[in-house]
Amino acid sequence: MKEIVIISGKGGTGKTSLAAAFAYLGGTDIVTADCDVDAADLHLLLQPEVKKAEDFYSGQLARIDQDLCNQCGCCEEVCRFDAVKFLNGKYSIDTLGCEGCGYCSHVCPVGAIPMEENNVGEWYISTTKVGSTMVHARLGIGAENSGKLVTKVKNEAKKIAEEKDLDFVLVDGSPGVGCPVVSSLSGADFVILVTEPTVSGLHDLIRVHQLVNKFKIRVGCIINKADLNLKVTSEIKDFLTQEKIVHIGDLPYNDIFTNAMVNGQTIIEYDQNGLSAIINVSWKKIKKLQQGDN
Repeated sequence: MKEIVIISGKGGTGKTSLAAAFAYLGGTDIVTADCDVDAADLHLLLQPEVKKAEDFYSGQLARIDQDLCNQCGCCEEVCRFDAVKFLNGKYSIDTLGCEGCGYCSHVCPVGAIPMEENNVGEWYISTTKVGSTMVHARLGIGAENSGKLVTKVKNEAKKIAEEKDLDFVLVDGSPGVGCPVVSSLSGADFVILVTEPTVSGLHDLIRVHQLVNKFKIRVGCIINKADLNLKVTSEIKDFLTQEKIVHIGDLPYNDIFTNAMVNGQTIIEYDQNGLSAIINVSWKKIKKLQQGDN
């Protein structure tokens, strides 16, 4: 079983649209994992039917037991995050402000502040419209620890793929170089970088490649909107050659990306010829690379 991760240095490059298209082409031979938990949207295109849902707990938050609290105010004095509020004669915890450090619990003279596990979101196992399994999640509003939730999603997807003896786990990662991306890259066999020929696109491609390089994972790249700026496209190709990054393919600028998304379809469903044909060739090349046939 091979784990393929699709990421981008910046948002808006078409990463998720490509991930959905590859998931559609992969069919029941793959497990798809949406690890962009901060802004999950792969479900909009793959329309999964949830089969299992579980809460995800990570970190701790303080809670004041009003039956035990003697209103001494020690907790408010020591809280560095201004998360302890005094309202209507009672002290309470602002859950959005609480960092879970536990200092208030430590200094409370009557033990009125327990530290409780924090529910930061939910994760799901679903069946997509092509019959494949998809593992995805929803991070709560203002919740942290998205990296841990990404790890949970990835581990569940790999477990299912191993149980079913499937060929691939296809991961739609987050854009950028933050903690969720690092969690997405851990244990990956191949990384696909999706970029576009703009100044910021090239800059962020270089930055995200520097991160991937630290993991010593083989890398490929797809240039979306390749005809948008031929000069920058040429610079991107020079960078790929210099860094020995596999150039998987180029996609021309096309409104099909947006139109397919508006219609809740993958590019493969929406466009049976032009763009989908290029994506199909790219998917076959990716699979060959994983089979060692270059």
